[in-house]
Amino acid sequence: MAAKDFFTHLGSIIASLMFIWAMFQQYFPYELRSHIEKYSKRLVTLIYPYIQITFHEFTGERFMRSEAYSAIENYLSTKSSTQAKRLKADIVRNSNQSLVLSMDDHEEVSDEFEGIKLWWSSGKNITKSQVFSFYPTTDEKRYYKLTFHKGYREKVLDSYLASVLKEGKAIKVRNRMRKLYTNNGSMWSHVVFEHPATFQTLAMEPEKKQEIIDDLITFSKAEDFYARIGRAWKRGYLLYGPPGTGKSTMIAAMANLLGYDLYDLELTAVKDNTELRKLLIETSSKSIIVIEDIDCSLDLTGQRTNKKKEKVEDGDENKDPRQKLVKEEREPKNSQVTLSGLLNFIDGLWSACGGERLIVFTTNHMEKLDPALIRKGRMDKHIELSYCSFVAFKALAKNYLLIDSHELFERIGELFGEINMTPADVAEHLMPKTLPADVEVSLRSLIQGLELAKEEAKLKSEKEAQEEEQEEVKSETTMQQNSAMENGDVK
Repeated sequence: MAAKDFFTHLGSIIASLMFIWAMFQQYFPYELRSHIEKYSKRLVTLIYPYIQITFHEFTGERFMRSEAYSAIENYLSTKSSTQAKRLKADIVRNSNQSLVLSMDDHEEVSDEFEGIKLWWSSGKNITKSQVFSFYPTTDEKRYYKLTFHKGYREKVLDSYLASVLKEGKAIKVRNRMRKLYTNNGSMWSHVVFEHPATFQTLAMEPEKKQEIIDDLITFSKAEDFYARIGRAWKRGYLLYGPPGTGKSTMIAAMANLLGYDLYDLELTAVKDNTELRKLLIETSSKSIIVIEDIDCSLDLTGQRTNKKKEKVEDGDENKDPRQKLVKEEREPKNSQVTLSGLLNFIDGLWSACGGERLIVFTTNHMEKLDPALIRKGRMDKHIELSYCSFVAFKALAKNYLLIDSHELFERIGELFGEINMTPADVAEHLMPKTLPADVEVSLRSLIQGLELAKEEAKLKSEKEAQEEEQEEVKSETTMQQNSAMENGDVK
């Protein structure tokens, strides 16, 4: 009976308080109520030992989604799955279709940082509006609220929140759907990046492969180092070598190793240096900007000819101006990107926008590139991708045929010592000709290809020697004739 009487008494007290509050709301002037509420909150603040910080989902005049809210949501995902009783689930559209959990509205989870106890709670404000509609609409604005003791204000504001945001952004990167971008003029478009290449599948000497891996990982963890020395957090790679040596595959392996997005920049589609800077600004951090076949993308030596001017010099100025206009519209417009603009793109002031970015050039003819374009500081690391060696062949044989050795390896090794063949050509010979794969058929196909290439190289060498000999005979004959004319022997 005593418990029943207690709850009855408590209910009466609550009902009385609610009645008093309703009367207060109805009969007290608004100005008086606002003053009472303001000073009551100040009084509570003096007694209440905790500080609360609210992070709203949407901020700013345009109501953009807050990056801080997104980072906190990612950070709390692991704690929510172990502490919260009510959860929300969502699918992250990446290659693994990951399921991500977050705490539902009006839930609370605890956290600890360097001995400090903190609490995160989720909530939402619901407002009804009737703007531009005859029917009321509901607007939900979610938020996260952080509560902690006021004695730890400095440490929470300086260290804890920075740690939460950093970890939240790192989780977002791990869960994101990586993309492959390409440009049409000054606009980027993308598809999902799903290239399977890895450094384990690359046909390359193990020592060289490990050197590249170590360099990439060191770069990805060097944010503090780059900030300390006063350099933008970026690094340039120049991949050079004959066609078919795996330059594009190397780039895909780099992206998969680091988890970066890829931006395949087509310079010929960029109108001028201003568009080039705009494209750079719109790239994200943790990305690789690629310009393939840089020696063929644009003529950056200043030797570019203007076809229209040449036609005018040939007498086109006398033609009908309307015909000239139609002709100019049909002709593709040349890009006005200059060497200076490209250099500024790589390591000028604009290159510091964003961070953790690789810039990769590929070329088949490094000697054609301007030295200013590939010097250290712009292209920091030069990587030669050459013809397939016997060591690289064994890596390909392991990938394609699942073998480490075979009696035909000795003959293949001898041929690799005598003839050059690209990894792409080797891989084509090792492709299974039947299912299941016949190892010996594939290896003999490679031997036949190497022997044929050896014979062709021999014939080419003999032909070149013959042509050189004929040229020497012709040159000698010409010299004798000139000498005879000088001596007056030939009239």
